[in-house]
Amino acid sequence: MANPLINPRRLRLLSYNIQAGVGTRGYHQYVTHGWKHLLPHRRQHDNLRHIGSYLREFDLVGLQEVDGGSFRSRFINQTEYLAQVADFSCWYSQTNRRLGRFAQHSLGVLSRLPIGEVHEIRLPGAIPGRGAMMLRLGGEAAPLVVMIAHLALGRRARRRQIDFICRLLSSYRYAVLMGDLNCDVRSAEFGALLQGSGLCQPLMAEKTFPSWRPIRQIDHVLVSPELRVLDTEVLGVHASDHLPIAVELELPEIISIEPLIARREEPLTEPIRGRAQHP
Repeated sequence: MANPLINPRRLRLLSYNIQAGVGTRGYHQYVTHGWKHLLPHRRQHDNLRHIGSYLREFDLVGLQEVDGGSFRSRFINQTEYLAQVADFSCWYSQTNRRLGRFAQHSLGVLSRLPIGEVHEIRLPGAIPGRGAMMLRLGGEAAPLVVMIAHLALGRRARRRQIDFICRLLSSYRYAVLMGDLNCDVRSAEFGALLQGSGLCQPLMAEKTFPSWRPIRQIDHVLVSPELRVLDTEVLGVHASDHLPIAVELELPEIISIEPLIARREEPLTEPIRGRAQHP
């Protein structure tokens, strides 16, 4: 049975780069275990089940570096698989980079709340394949907008993507941005993100990368000032090269979480394919 929403005014969020189910324990394994990013391996499903056991405690989970169903994942959509393992009835998968049958680089969301709208977003950059997913929860009068993103490694491309995201989010009163943003809190582009989007970073000093000895804080959950943050935590889940971030929010009463009829709106940019399942 799915873990129900315990308190309708509180929302438990988790953001996690799962590295396509590849567990990494040291820099050397990027070389010695590099084949796992191309070929299926026997520990992959065990690792995903381990991840799924932690996801059960949350209401909304944003996933990065998920495989959408290719040879390396035994043609299993990992978002769907984790939804089954963690008893989420509502999930959505968005593939941003397709490498034929060998890899489907995707974002994913798992939700215990009905999702009213899903927008698939192509992020700008010289090399295609970076994307973001924007969700609307609650009623149209006062929606909660949640964006899940995985930004580029290069600073110039990342800054263009941040400027684009700021234009999308700045008009919403209640918004959350979470994901692997590939920039530290002390970077110029992170400062530009806070200023341009109007979002705030919950007080959190823990690093998230690499998972075996974290020295960088590149995974983030940012929220609108009107959303009260009750708790934040970086979880010690060593199933990827990143650590997941958990945030608990208190929602204003104006945000309705009554069930909505899930529907797909016109995307904000050129559409890319994704898969969805709703209760």
